[in-house]
Amino acid sequence: MAQRTPLYDVHVHAGARIVEFAGWEMPVQYQGVLAEHEAVRERVGLFDVSHMGEVVFRGPKALESLQRLFTNDLARCADGQAQYGCLCRDAGGIVDDVVVYRRSADDLLVCVNAANRQKDYDWLHGRAFGAEVTNESDAWAQLALQGPLAAGVLQRLTSVRLPSIGTYRFTNSDVAGIPCMIARTGYTGEDGFELFSASEQGPKLWSVLMGAGQPEGIRPCGLGARDSLRLEMAYRLYGSDMDDTTTPLEAGLSWVVKLDKGDFVGRQALQKQKEAGLSKKLVGFTLTEPGIARHGYAVLQDGKPVGNVTSGTKSPSLGISIGLAYVPPGLAAEGSTFAVDVRGRAVAAKVVKTPFYAKKK
Repeated sequence: MAQRTPLYDVHVHAGARIVEFAGWEMPVQYQGVLAEHEAVRERVGLFDVSHMGEVVFRGPKALESLQRLFTNDLARCADGQAQYGCLCRDAGGIVDDVVVYRRSADDLLVCVNAANRQKDYDWLHGRAFGAEVTNESDAWAQLALQGPLAAGVLQRLTSVRLPSIGTYRFTNSDVAGIPCMIARTGYTGEDGFELFSASEQGPKLWSVLMGAGQPEGIRPCGLGARDSLRLEMAYRLYGSDMDDTTTPLEAGLSWVVKLDKGDFVGRQALQKQKEAGLSKKLVGFTLTEPGIARHGYAVLQDGKPVGNVTSGTKSPSLGISIGLAYVPPGLAAEGSTFAVDVRGRAVAAKVVKTPFYAKKK
């Protein structure tokens, strides 16, 4: 049976269309994907992301332990800072892409993808090198307040000075009397905050944020807009753009792989792959003819399949068809052309620089 977040009844009451996603009953949209997408790009939107998981490392071995399981370098991450990276198998395949919130060297919170909650916990716990590892996913609600006006809305509800929280930084403070971890992180490409509270406080937190954002024209937002917003930024989605069969280097995430930091699970395989060269690369592309590329569509060169589309949509902000695809290295350079098999029709495509969308100054 599909799981529900603490805010399920709130979404139903608000008229959301509920779908199953990664084993969860989640709102895909309220008034419509385009309106919600536009609200986040132009004003402010609120997402329930409580389906995401939280795994916590504690104790004197916490930092050392997580360092050996994470591709990025947590020694370069200060207390009160968050860091993005991957968990990899010995062969280099991605277990998950995660954000680590370093509260202290002996207290680190790992935010994992919804579909991978149990898998990640089992994988981390089984390799914990002496740290105490706890799955706290059910204890937390997580809301994402995103958009250029998000800070103004949140500032009315908290005493902490939000300009003091830099990008990928976080602090603990009350929001309308509710104890929260306030993080300047998100998955939309806009300024905004992810607010972690006790799960039972989630509905109240949602209500006060929606009330405070009325002057700014806040909208509740579902998974549809979350997906189109992240794709415009070429942010990867686990399970679509990467999985256990792809490495961070192939997925274009070499910037979160610190091969010089010391040993970590998967390091040897990634070092070897870097030296030998990649057999496929994830690229951004646009269709130069009418059509929409979707996950699983074949990439064609001279009529033959040479790769596959991992994500695709018509960009609401740009009005053009965009996507991500794995292609051979020879097709990965900006300006390279290929075709996408869109329901039996070969549609011309061109590799472009990402992100597709540039934030307004």
